[in-house]
Amino acid sequence: MKKTILLLTFVLTSFYGFSQDALYGVRAGYNISNLDFDPNVPNGVENAHRNGFFIGFFGEYSLSESFSFAPEVQFSAEGAKDEELRINYIQVPLFFKYKIGKSLAIGLGPQASLKGHSYEDGLKNFGFSALGGLEYLISDEFFIDFRYSYGLSNVLDDNAIDLEAKNTNMQIGVGVKF
Repeated sequence: MKKTILLLTFVLTSFYGFSQDALYGVRAGYNISNLDFDPNVPNGVENAHRNGFFIGFFGEYSLSESFSFAPEVQFSAEGAKDEELRINYIQVPLFFKYKIGKSLAIGLGPQASLKGHSYEDGLKNFGFSALGGLEYLISDEFFIDFRYSYGLSNVLDDNAIDLEAKNTNMQIGVGVKF
């Protein structure tokens, strides 16, 4: 765990010299999460949405006038409503943004997730997702955003049955840039 925290700290701080136009900030908000089962939701499993929250810290580094790179570290409550399918993650989104005008940006990127609780619960400790979103600047410092992530990896530990479950998550948030 210490190595993971050290690596995350290095990733966020190593980009400081990457650009003279560096911003840092905090974002937080509301999660609506669920699991996408393949082939179908198993009998006896309630796959209702889990409502939760997220909070994170980011750096944003300008690559050009229109493009920027925003690595983050965040806590996110995901999974499904069923107690056995709730997953709390420490996540590292690597978000690439394209600015459309002065106030709007779209973004895409990968996201790595590390489970932040019990390691012997039938759920994998590590996950990987694709991430997309919109950001709207209210002022130079404050913004609102919407993101959607879709899991690319199975959250269930390897088991004898042929079943996969992937995280799907929507985030509606607010943030401040320093």
